[in-house]
Amino acid sequence: MKRLALILLGVVLTLNAYSQGWPANFKGVMLQGFYWDSYVDSQWSNLEKQSDELSKFFALVWVPQSGDCHETYNVMGYGPMYWFTHNSSFGTEEQLRSMIKTFKSKGVGVIEDVVINHRNNMGAGGSWVDFPAETYRGVKYQLLPTDICANDDGGKTKTWATSNGIKISNTNDEGEDWDGMRDLDHTSANVQNNVKAYLKFLLSDLGYTGFRYDMTKGYAAYYTGLYNATVNPTYSVGEYWDGNVAALKNWVDGTKNYNGTVQSAAFDFAIRYSVRDAVNATNQWNNLGNGGLCNTNSGAYARYAVTFVENHDTENRGPGAEQDPIKQNIAAANAFILAMPGTPTVFLKHWKEYKQEIKQMILARNTVGITNTSSSSNLRSNTAYYAQRTVGTNGSLIAVLGSSTGYVPNSSQYTKVLSGTNYTYYMENTAETAWASVPDGTYEKAFNVTLTAVSATSGASLVYTTNGSNPTASSSKVASGGSINISSSCTLKVGVLAGSTVKGIITREYTIKPFEAHKATVYLKDPGWSNLYFYAWDVNGTNLNGAWPGKTGIESKTINGQKFYYQSFDINTNTYTFNIIFNQGSGQPQTTDIGPISEDVYYEISGKDAAGKFFVKDITSDYASFGGVEDLRVDNALQQNGPAMVYTIDGRFVKKAADLQSAKEGLERGIYIINRQKVVIR
Repeated sequence: MKRLALILLGVVLTLNAYSQGWPANFKGVMLQGFYWDSYVDSQWSNLEKQSDELSKFFALVWVPQSGDCHETYNVMGYGPMYWFTHNSSFGTEEQLRSMIKTFKSKGVGVIEDVVINHRNNMGAGGSWVDFPAETYRGVKYQLLPTDICANDDGGKTKTWATSNGIKISNTNDEGEDWDGMRDLDHTSANVQNNVKAYLKFLLSDLGYTGFRYDMTKGYAAYYTGLYNATVNPTYSVGEYWDGNVAALKNWVDGTKNYNGTVQSAAFDFAIRYSVRDAVNATNQWNNLGNGGLCNTNSGAYARYAVTFVENHDTENRGPGAEQDPIKQNIAAANAFILAMPGTPTVFLKHWKEYKQEIKQMILARNTVGITNTSSSSNLRSNTAYYAQRTVGTNGSLIAVLGSSTGYVPNSSQYTKVLSGTNYTYYMENTAETAWASVPDGTYEKAFNVTLTAVSATSGASLVYTTNGSNPTASSSKVASGGSINISSSCTLKVGVLAGSTVKGIITREYTIKPFEAHKATVYLKDPGWSNLYFYAWDVNGTNLNGAWPGKTGIESKTINGQKFYYQSFDINTNTYTFNIIFNQGSGQPQTTDIGPISEDVYYEISGKDAAGKFFVKDITSDYASFGGVEDLRVDNALQQNGPAMVYTIDGRFVKKAADLQSAKEGLERGIYIINRQKVVIR
């Protein structure tokens, strides 16, 4: 009996460990993997391709709502119609599952954008109050007209329903009304059952790690507590859009009304507005002191503070939708939140534009061990600069925002490791670690990296290797502040040499990949359409095949027995990419946005969503070894003169020859690829 009691106690403790809203002492950083209209950058397949790099810096990736919105055009996902079908503007459910699985295998959790304040229903039956029925694992789930708040859409919904003999809920909305779609009545047992099943599906079936709840001002915090306590996500953060710290605290506390335990973190809008007021102005750095949920004076609430400086709602979306963006000092804004308690969230646009700097900031944060519950205090505050010290598990980090000369800590206690426009990082010498001025990554050409010893030992030097082995006291040595040259791909390991002891070893993975201008060819397996257009545009927004619907009369060839349509595009810089949409003409069916593309790629049409938009599947791995060559031809079909490139049939390079005759010499019997065509050597 005692053993059973202990087992039950262990179960309760385990469940409670996962129903606390957000883990305590969490060291990770989250990436918001999308921005408004990021239909190319945020494709599931595109994010998955970046998983190796992202997993070195982020513990979590927050992605758009992935359920089917049943629209004929691209949508960001904030009007979900289906909760158990996950084909979206960002890819198929198969691609979504693959992305989540890949990130999970690399230790990165994927956070779903959960939209349950409202539900898209137009199209389910054509009525203002109809919702689609869905069957999942043999159980039917469907919201009813009686699940719509009594005062939805300012009372218009009830007026329409009554005039058509339909009854909706008698309960008014417990939060803010939004007239875009039907607001759900979360007091309804049917709504609760549907939501719980949906959230369990996201976690246990699709494999999401946690949730970002959209528009939590639209319903009572109690229900976020109820849902999370039921399904136990590891991570939960609510978008309670309010810049008042007290309001944020009240919402966080409101999530524990279900069982007395906080069930969700909240986005720290208060600190976001403090940062905005500091960086958008000239010499107003003291505004950083306005604080937020993450500040020490918020006590235990720092654990539940998910900080950010920009998101898809505040960014500038273009003419007529300027929103409320960070207009300058973007790197400095990120430097501040990445040196603070709470869980920082980096905006995808900022990551793309300031990747090198943000990488270094995250590495500095991780090195000193800053967590979401670290203590932090202001050292100096005035209009010219602001200095903040945050204590981690391995020393502390001082971030100086504004004038770099305004506050300089004692060099016997702190070492400068990083600086940029209006920000400087100083690491406490007790961290006893090496530091490198260049983060992990891929680079076009050789570069110098400056190595720094962060050590309490005066005059400590550094030892390093470039073969991935741990350095010893006898390894290559460099003085602190000295540089070494990285001329080829390598694994650099650097340690602090204090006396005869090597400690604080860091690792940096560097890939040197010189850029060569080339052509990237897009192949589409014959979809059997009577009309086929290639609409293409590049990273600069320039149409490559003219205005919509693009170019028709596309060339074709047979590759390994299959007919492919293809077109090549010039890639002249390492940052140049293009995107494409295959379509059947203006006003006719089309695929989703595809890209970004910079190398040869093969696609085939792979089903379509409920609204009729086609998905594509990347089948490059099945055809790339053929190099785009046409079906088998004998060698006399090839030109006899001019350079010849020879590959094996599986795509391995053999040699380059002056002409066809020289190319054939010395080859064993078999089939080869010569100048992009199959050749039989008899």
